[in-house]
Amino acid sequence: MEPDLDRELADLSPELRWREWMRRIEAVLFASASPVPRDDLARVVGQGASVDLLVEDLAADLEGRSFEVAQVASGWMFRTRAAYAPAIRAAADVGDQLLDLNEFDVAVLAAIAYHQPITRDGLKDIFGKEISRDLIGRLHARELIGTGPRSPRRGAPYTFVTTEHFLVAFDLESLRDLPDREQLGDAGLVVDV
Repeated sequence: MEPDLDRELADLSPELRWREWMRRIEAVLFASASPVPRDDLARVVGQGASVDLLVEDLAADLEGRSFEVAQVASGWMFRTRAAYAPAIRAAADVGDQLLDLNEFDVAVLAAIAYHQPITRDGLKDIFGKEISRDLIGRLHARELIGTGPRSPRRGAPYTFVTTEHFLVAFDLESLRDLPDREQLGDAGLVVDV
């Protein structure tokens, strides 16, 4: 049995207490492979401590480092700064982490993101052709989409929705951060979704 975590740290000065809480948040983010929600981070700091302010101070503390704290998918996680992507690709084995999506794959993923929950028939209506089970399977295997709600009637088709991994992969805090369709058109990205 693990000993109880002293969240309040009453024996420390306010400055040292704050620093310890920041380090605890840093440790949790470092150990987690997925975004950590505010409620989970609040379990390692004192009652009344502002997780948002602690994360802001941690981010400031990391300024100039090769990694940063990013707010994605309703939580926070560590991310390597984009400027270091070429160095990582040159030296590290990250092949299985690359999305490797072609333009049509991205268009289908965008359609799912904008119209979720959506069926394969709904995707067919958008693209004017059947979307292969193989493509849906690849997006599912990469954990970019999952199955959504089904109608309670017998034989109802599966629907598809984006996942937390989708938000992380595209650096989105939530689906509200998707560009609106007009912005996509203005940017020359003609995605008829």
